[in-house]
Amino acid sequence: MNFRQLERIVRGFSNHRRIQIMNLLQKRPEMSVEEISSTLNINGKTGSEHIRRLAIAGHVVKRNEGNSVRHKLTKRGQSILKFLRTLE
Repeated sequence: MNFRQLERIVRGFSNHRRIQIMNLLQKRPEMSVEEISSTLNINGKTGSEHIRRLAIAGHVVKRNEGNSVRHKLTKRGQSILKFLRTLE
């Protein structure tokens, strides 16, 4: 893995809302954008953009279910949350 790839991984979670989303998905996997946005009391468009960035970085995976898209953490996302907890 090169430094640019590492940068993409770090940028993927370098926002407090994205960390909140990852934490929420760890507790409640398979949530939709609407459910995530409602739970965190954020705008749906904002929530969607944060989830998109998490997916690009490989921290979240999307799965289509009828008319909605469900999201859950990847193993990388779970590892990042574990690492972040060591910084507390």
